[in-house]
Amino acid sequence: MAADLGELLVPYMPTIRVPRTGDRVFKSECAFSFDSPESEGGLYVCMNTFLGFGREHVERHYRKTGQSVYMHLKRHVKEKTTGAAGGAIPRRRNGKVFLDLELNRDFNGEDFEYEDEAKLVIFPDHFEIPLPNIEELPALVTIACDAVLNAPSAYKKQEPESWEEEIQVSRHARSLRQLNNGVRIPPSGWKCQKCEMRENLWLNLKDGAVLCGKWFFDGSGGNGHALEHYKETNYPLAVKLDTITPDGADVYSFEEEEAVLDPHISEHLSHFGIDMLQMQKRTENGHHTENNSRLRVSEWEVIQESGMKLKMVYGSGYTGIKNLGDSCYLSTVMQILFSVPDFQRMFVGNLQRIFDYSPLDPTQDFATQMAKLGHGLLSGQYSKPPMKSELIEQVMKEEHKVLNGQQQRGISPRMFKALVSKGHPEFSSNRQQDAHEFLLHIINLVERNSTGLENPSDSFRFLVEERIQCCQTRRVRYSQRVDYCIQLPAPIEAATNREELLAYEAKRKEAEENMGTPPEPVRARIPFTACLQAFTEPENVPDFWSSALQAKSAGVKTSRFASFPEYLIVQIKKFTFGVDWVPKKLDLTIDVPDFLDLSRLRATGLQADEEELPDLMPPIVLPEDTRENSMSSTDSPEMDETAVMQLAEMGFPLEACRKAVYYTGNMGPEMAFNWIIAHMEEPDFAEPLTLPSLMDPGPSTSDGPTGATPIGNSPPEESIAILTSMGFPRAHSIHALKATNNNLERALDWIFTHPEEEETDALSDMADTEPNDNAFSSVNSHSDNTLSPDREGSGSRVKDGPGRYELFAFISHIGASTMSGHYVCHIKKEGRWVIYNDHKVCLSERPPKDLGYIYFYHRLSSS
Repeated sequence: MAADLGELLVPYMPTIRVPRTGDRVFKSECAFSFDSPESEGGLYVCMNTFLGFGREHVERHYRKTGQSVYMHLKRHVKEKTTGAAGGAIPRRRNGKVFLDLELNRDFNGEDFEYEDEAKLVIFPDHFEIPLPNIEELPALVTIACDAVLNAPSAYKKQEPESWEEEIQVSRHARSLRQLNNGVRIPPSGWKCQKCEMRENLWLNLKDGAVLCGKWFFDGSGGNGHALEHYKETNYPLAVKLDTITPDGADVYSFEEEEAVLDPHISEHLSHFGIDMLQMQKRTENGHHTENNSRLRVSEWEVIQESGMKLKMVYGSGYTGIKNLGDSCYLSTVMQILFSVPDFQRMFVGNLQRIFDYSPLDPTQDFATQMAKLGHGLLSGQYSKPPMKSELIEQVMKEEHKVLNGQQQRGISPRMFKALVSKGHPEFSSNRQQDAHEFLLHIINLVERNSTGLENPSDSFRFLVEERIQCCQTRRVRYSQRVDYCIQLPAPIEAATNREELLAYEAKRKEAEENMGTPPEPVRARIPFTACLQAFTEPENVPDFWSSALQAKSAGVKTSRFASFPEYLIVQIKKFTFGVDWVPKKLDLTIDVPDFLDLSRLRATGLQADEEELPDLMPPIVLPEDTRENSMSSTDSPEMDETAVMQLAEMGFPLEACRKAVYYTGNMGPEMAFNWIIAHMEEPDFAEPLTLPSLMDPGPSTSDGPTGATPIGNSPPEESIAILTSMGFPRAHSIHALKATNNNLERALDWIFTHPEEEETDALSDMADTEPNDNAFSSVNSHSDNTLSPDREGSGSRVKDGPGRYELFAFISHIGASTMSGHYVCHIKKEGRWVIYNDHKVCLSERPPKDLGYIYFYHRLSSS
């Protein structure tokens, strides 16, 4: 028999591998489904790739790869045998468990036992060889089988306790000597010191410089000024501003090129006015904690509908998602996305095509893992009601907890989370995250993986029209940008119980001063109409440069909908920072309506009685001499005279060299040379450099002086020259720079991922989305795209329609910060509200719509 088995395996020996260090063995979950060794058909592990497959998918892998040898793993879960007295018969617990798999926590360890079974299966004949079978198998096969059986499961290292083990203390943390330069960081209103970025901002712990980070694959990022600052100064440590909590913050070491721990982060932050020590003191010893905890207990009960006898539901669309340890932000977002028909159609409707054309490693393919998760949630395969006999038996035993745990197990999103969070400094951790940020992250991944395909995120995509008015000249500028979510302020001053809040605050302060018992917390009640009104109010534009005055001036901005999406996402801005940098959640209720009509917020475009601001933009570098009075044409601006002379020695006119150095911001002779090459044919090329006077409003036409550049089609010429010198067409280079806010690194990436397109067709598509043609003439040519996961800046692909909506889902947050607490979502299905609380799915009795954080509306038909 031994010889027979050896001869049988000889043809397959070259394909059987022994797992090496670094190889991941997927022996706990199928790559295409949520089948596991505990499933009815068990799990098949390829002995070459070590990928796992359920019974329905192993044949596909065999046909695609030709790999024939698989290890079949099966775990049998059985109720313990009971003796005459009704107790479990004493026996060695789980004596037949030999797979290195975590025990399923859904089963009560006191009442269940496990038995594992393993065997080799040879395809296509399904010839089975039971394991262990050391004497009859070739040595190589035996070694490979033992290695697979003893290898940890692929995601076992991603358990919650591993976060602190993965990140090491920076070698610069203890020796960091901060500069006493008087820098103090405010709790809000940050922006990059070198550009206008207001997201992904990093505080350098040496000198307090606030600068933007790099462009990440997930759509977040900036222009890389934090890294540039490190290269200039060698100050290695920086902390991400919006991650600072009482528990710590995300710290990055540019010198070590990885995320690090800073044991002295509280001390380092307090140097810049961010008092984390005081924050911790108030959290641990102050009355704030007691007040908040009392309030949060109530919030916890209301949002989870605790104390009510909620009826469990099963079947298609009613499958829960297991919590991996603070992963509920992921669960709530994905439950709602897969209740949207476009996502169902794209990923579940095309399931077989996606699986058939998946790469050799489907665990790393976004479409495959989205399809897998969508099928798991919608098929009903993992949400089956108990059999009548089981129900009667469990009722008789009065073991409802066992029944509930056994029947509503949910699916585990380990493989999906590992893929979508890969490379992301926050979502790759096992800490709680902001559900809104994760939602935009997923939309961005869908965008990036839908090139040339149906894009389900188009359901959320809409155009925002921004109207900016110069307060001095009363002239206006209209622009548009793409967005996926509206953020509504929560104006506490508009609370209907304002007097009650003031009385509570007075009592709280009195109790704090006298060390007395704090009063019962009072929750602010804010009308939804007040939130909407605050959203539509004009806001001041910081550092507004008026092209009519050619100088900084006061400006106000209003935003309206240039198009209405098919599905509208509304986020309530509940989270803020106190003046002492204590992150806090505004505790409030909002009477969010079931039906919403936003028709009055439809954008109207340029009106007949309005005059547009000239299409001019300031020079690349505005000299600091614009402080008291104007710079006349005879004044000499500060510039690098060495670079000017180097260019002049090449034979270029002196005045042209001065202009080149000035308009490239003294960035060196190479950049100035590129500017000269791009402007040599202009009629005023050799004319003297003249700068606009602040006291002279200048011309009102688009043909401005050389000190200002037309906005339309006008990325920096030096950037265009750099791209065209690489062989890219000028028009395509301009398009790429516009789409990436004139960032060269991102523009180059954009060019490689976007083949040349006819711009006239793109503009035509844009115009088709809005009746007013003028509103789309320069869409996104000078708008801020930072709020949008999409970086192309294209206004196309919007599904415009009436602005009337009905609420169909919302996500609620429990806790004092987005970095902690718990998320729950409610979804309206088949005319009834359903609560999704991790793996538990029940009919909702009292959906807490007034305590939500993110709301989802679908458009009502025009009929």
